[in-house]
Amino acid sequence: MRTGVTAVIPHADIFENRIVAGGFVLNGAGEVSGITQVQEWGLLETPILLTNTMAVGKVSDAAVKWMTRKWPRIGGEDDVVIPLVGECDDSWLNDTVGRHVRSEHVYRAIEQATPGRVAEGSVGAGTGLITCDFKAGIGTSSRRVAIAGNEYTVGILVQSNFGVMRSLRVDGAPVGEVLEPLYSQTRRERNAGSIITIIATDTPLLSSQLVRLCKRAALGIGRTGSFAAHGSGEILVAFSTANVVPRQTSKMVASLEVLLDEACDPLYEAVVECTEEAIINALCMADEMRGQSGHVAPALPLDRLSDILKKYRQAFATSTG
Repeated sequence: MRTGVTAVIPHADIFENRIVAGGFVLNGAGEVSGITQVQEWGLLETPILLTNTMAVGKVSDAAVKWMTRKWPRIGGEDDVVIPLVGECDDSWLNDTVGRHVRSEHVYRAIEQATPGRVAEGSVGAGTGLITCDFKAGIGTSSRRVAIAGNEYTVGILVQSNFGVMRSLRVDGAPVGEVLEPLYSQTRRERNAGSIITIIATDTPLLSSQLVRLCKRAALGIGRTGSFAAHGSGEILVAFSTANVVPRQTSKMVASLEVLLDEACDPLYEAVVECTEEAIINALCMADEMRGQSGHVAPALPLDRLSDILKKYRQAFATSTG
């Protein structure tokens, strides 16, 4: 099995303008190349690309080639660029050592990125991913948040590939503990794999505030059963499209609209909910897959999931009634 690339275009004019961004590393057994500059500058200036661990260098190189063709002033009149490329270890299913991702896959991912509904499950960089021993992949979720008479949008995209079955929780229910006795197939021996989380919003926020959103998204990851294991990388990136900073300008001063910290609680709540939901969506949208070495990742059994949640809610209602 060979996996691909998922691209996120943060802003339609990302080649002419930088946007405010931030990042947070909950556990660093993983990589988002380029995040150091985002954390230092508080700005994002390239597409965000997701792939498998062994393809990070190839994807970054292809992104540079694509961007310099699109914007020839990069590296001359303008600064050089460092693309953001996130990864998860999909070697349980994928022939990752074969490094099958090529430049044309990166170009296609960038050029085919469009607004609207996002494909979920075993697609792009999510093709070979597993979450809590079930087939997973790419997942998304979003919320509209009303603050001080204004409505903002928060969206989450995850590349989900972490955890063991017994840890899986859905809406608080110990789903993994109930399902684990039903599955005897060989599983990953190490609780590794990672999750990359991307947070997008049109709320006017500073980089430090976006970092705070990232930390809340980590709570959403924990809700599904992650404890950020030693070999798992939980890395989060957030950006806001509300303010732009031109790559080239004669002005040395810019004005930014900023939401005050005291008004951010609804955003925090939305980010936690969306992250949890995005991970569950990645699981629910993925089918069983057989990969290299005969390894199998079963699909989350949705009928059984529905029954477990129903019984759990009934039991909870009875105990609190």
